[in-house]
Amino acid sequence: MKLLVKLNLVLLAVFVVALAATAQISWTLLERNARTEIEDTARLLMDAALATRSYTSKQINPLLDTQSRYTFLPQSVPAYSATEIFGDLRLKHTEYTYKEATLNPTNPRDRAVEWEADIISQYRNGATSEITGTRGTPSGDSFFVTRPIKISDGACLRCHSTVDAAPRTMLDRYGPSNGFGWQLNEVVGAQIISVPTSVPLARATAAFRVFMGSMFAVFGVIAVVLNLMLWRVVTRPVVTLSNLADRISLGELDVPEFKSNRSDEIGVLAKSIGRMRASLVQAMKMLET
Repeated sequence: MKLLVKLNLVLLAVFVVALAATAQISWTLLERNARTEIEDTARLLMDAALATRSYTSKQINPLLDTQSRYTFLPQSVPAYSATEIFGDLRLKHTEYTYKEATLNPTNPRDRAVEWEADIISQYRNGATSEITGTRGTPSGDSFFVTRPIKISDGACLRCHSTVDAAPRTMLDRYGPSNGFGWQLNEVVGAQIISVPTSVPLARATAAFRVFMGSMFAVFGVIAVVLNLMLWRVVTRPVVTLSNLADRISLGELDVPEFKSNRSDEIGVLAKSIGRMRASLVQAMKMLET
């Protein structure tokens, strides 16, 4: 087997091992970073929803108070405003969904389904201010970030304490059956932002392909350059010296001398073969005399 082939086999083995290790490490880091990015974006959107609720409660609601006595305006409800604004945000963040899930909501669209009710129960039983996790869905796993909806002041109780205290316009729109009996400091629901886990995986996969493609290209360039260098610096001189030594061993003492100004091992080998050739020529001349 030729020297260059052996060197390429060694280089290929090193390349495969290095590439496998790099692929494992890079995929782990890229997937982790993609998930972190998704979580951070979900929390940012959650903060935007909270800011919308606060703005609606403190500034919009008082402005619409008089008009709300004659017709119910859902725009004055913090949960409604947050949900509607998030609907506009979804034009850009299409993969995210937002819901203000409530155990006993006035608006039927906010009623908590089974898994959402479990989250709310955890908050009612003393869970922390944020719950995250992954759940299975028919379309694949979904990551979620949740925060509790807690009655922290009397603003919500003006509409949701008792049927008698609720505005007549709200009862005309939603009826007297749902959304009442809330109490101060009670957790009545949860804000939930969900995103399919396929989203961070897709981002990690795209970045992984670009990175590994770059690695293949870099290793390919290195292999080509290294082969050219080995051929020019090592293989070609060694082949030339080998042929020269072979011809001298067969008695061809008139072969041209291999001239080299190199001071490395190849240069030392060339000088050694040159001295051997000169010694053989001198020895043959002595024998002839």
